[in-house]
Amino acid sequence: MSYNRKANAVPASRAKGTTKGKPELTEEQKQEIREAFDLFDTDGSGTIDAKELKVAMRALGFEPKKEEIKKMISDIDKDGSGTIDFNEFLDLMTAKMSEKDSREEILKAFRLFDDDETGKISFKNLKRVAKELGENLTDEEIQEMIDEADRDGDGEINEEEFLRIMKKTSLY
Repeated sequence: MSYNRKANAVPASRAKGTTKGKPELTEEQKQEIREAFDLFDTDGSGTIDAKELKVAMRALGFEPKKEEIKKMISDIDKDGSGTIDFNEFLDLMTAKMSEKDSREEILKAFRLFDDDETGKISFKNLKRVAKELGENLTDEEIQEMIDEADRDGDGEINEEEFLRIMKKTSLY
């Protein structure tokens, strides 16, 4: 999904762990989310609609598209009212912050492979990492790994291809 953090957005601390498979937010993060919700619940109804949700998410540093907002509301709007309450909003933002954290972790791993900073993982990069990790992979096995992830056919793996293959293999 394309939720890009804006540099000037309200800072969101990292999630500190998980409970029962669900990411757990810090008190500071919960407070930020509560403030964003209250700020955009302009009529004090205790709920926000699609338009207000988009503005609230932007305040937390995300850039959701109109279709994504509609899908989010339909996914979590239990009573079909077209609005969401604070607990539904908190669940949604907890999931979004955890998605963002896993994306950042995957991109950190990408940068470890891309030691020559070309923005791509080459055969040479992958061979070096395999050797450093003590993995005895043949050149053919390394090439198969690249071929599996390489969607644009340039013989290397870019960030998007790396994100896709890491999510597909459920390593993150």
